[in-house]
Amino acid sequence: MKTLISLFLMLNILSAQAAIEAAVDRNPINLNDSVQLTFTASDRPDADPDFEPLMVNFDIVNQSHNSQSSWINGHSSEKIQWVLQLMPKHAGTIIIPAIAFGSDKSQPISLEVQEAPSSGQINNDAELFLQVEATPKDPYVQSQVLYTLRFYRRVNITQARLDEPTMTDALVQKLGEDSNYNTQLNGVDYVVTERKYAIFPQKSGTLTIAPLTLTAEVVSPRQPNFNGFFNSQITHSQRASSNTITLNVRPAPTAAQNKSWLPAEELQLQQSWSGDITQMQVGEPLTRTISLIAKGATVGVLPELNSKVADPALKNYSDQPTIKELQKPEGVYAMREEKIALIASKAGSYTLPEIVVPWFNTKTQTMQIARIPATTLTVQGGATANHTQPMTATPITGSQPAPNIALQPASDLHHDDNTLWLWVALFLGLGWLTTLFYFLSPKRRSPKPVAQTKAPSTPDYKKLLKQACQTNDLQLAKQALLQWGAINYHVNSLGTLARYCEDPLRQEIELVNRLLYAQTFDDPGLWQGNLLYEAFNNAQPRASKTGKTPDELLEPLFRL
Repeated sequence: MKTLISLFLMLNILSAQAAIEAAVDRNPINLNDSVQLTFTASDRPDADPDFEPLMVNFDIVNQSHNSQSSWINGHSSEKIQWVLQLMPKHAGTIIIPAIAFGSDKSQPISLEVQEAPSSGQINNDAELFLQVEATPKDPYVQSQVLYTLRFYRRVNITQARLDEPTMTDALVQKLGEDSNYNTQLNGVDYVVTERKYAIFPQKSGTLTIAPLTLTAEVVSPRQPNFNGFFNSQITHSQRASSNTITLNVRPAPTAAQNKSWLPAEELQLQQSWSGDITQMQVGEPLTRTISLIAKGATVGVLPELNSKVADPALKNYSDQPTIKELQKPEGVYAMREEKIALIASKAGSYTLPEIVVPWFNTKTQTMQIARIPATTLTVQGGATANHTQPMTATPITGSQPAPNIALQPASDLHHDDNTLWLWVALFLGLGWLTTLFYFLSPKRRSPKPVAQTKAPSTPDYKKLLKQACQTNDLQLAKQALLQWGAINYHVNSLGTLARYCEDPLRQEIELVNRLLYAQTFDDPGLWQGNLLYEAFNNAQPRASKTGKTPDELLEPLFRL
């Protein structure tokens, strides 16, 4: 009975609470800028979120909610997101509080809100313009410079092309994804697209960052003076250029001479072990992992970390180091990890020398030392160690632990008796569960005709398209259009669907298709959906002039 009860309880274990993750797209921000706050749940939370605590320090400009489900290898997963656009009410350090989703909660976030910069140089007549800034302007050689580009606009554009910064004596890396937000300058509202780069000058002296040029197709407010399906939006090209920025790159300071030059904003050096270093066994490997993480640096300046052990009785086998860079909005993180397998051939104590990494702190502009102190290993003689023959060992990496074979102890008669009754109880419990599952199975119920899935009606996807156009959501617009095309014309791509439509709807669908696959500065956030929705409401779709089925039509170049 105890076994049956245990099995029954195992079938009714309460599911874990849904994990709610909160994140902002930018930090810090200016007082007149909006910030995007996203809550992500890997499972459906207990209840809808309560955003009331946010209104103490923020105005909620806009909010949306979406979910995505998937089924992979017999396991289902769900991802739910709540996206809010917030405008801060004051400058300073603002704590975004933990938001309750029933009994589930998100973690708090600290947001730095800076005073709005002076905008006396901004021309209110400009429909779009670029601003750039670099920090710091007097960097040290091979140190990080954050280069920020902001594209301001107060008009609708269909597409834009932007030059990339190029320099012969510097490394340039793009940081993260572009962010879009709203701001106000001189009382005028603008939509801003912000892009960040990390620049690492490779030689001292003067470094000039040439102006960047952006060309955009601006939608004209003037409409054609004739009506009909062939009406299309009128656009004109506008060009904007940024300012030139000059950097005064300084050489490595005198204090760094005769040392490896490693400039960074922050640095962390640490080690970990696969087992207890005070109870190491003869002939058994112990893996040491040394990791170095530097913020504001490239992997090219990170030094080697492992030092050879002088004692021949302690063999060490190094794995290939793992090096990688991570681009974050606040800068580049360079990481180096080394794994070393240590094997002792005799008992005793072994001392590993300290690891010293000198580095230059670009924030305090001082030389600093990161170190791992000398480490002592205590090796004990194994019971099966053979001291009469020389020992040879095969290198073992940290990702392949040594096999651990445990001897099974003999059982007495009482133990065998108890084990027999345990197996009998388990067999009866499984039989009971199988019988219960059989009677509750849908196959035992009277067969019912399979209900045909009702195709969504036109108002359903029209409502979805209206929501996408109001929020300027390209992906949602694509989903609504494909639903409409699949139901009415059995097509599965926007390019094929456009062939069934007259202008201007055809042009708007083709524009959505191009923006989704653009490789330049065609940011989906720049798309305005009001023209698509107007064309969808006014247009009447046409049938194929060739009389062919949709499957016989040529597939578009970019199939969605």
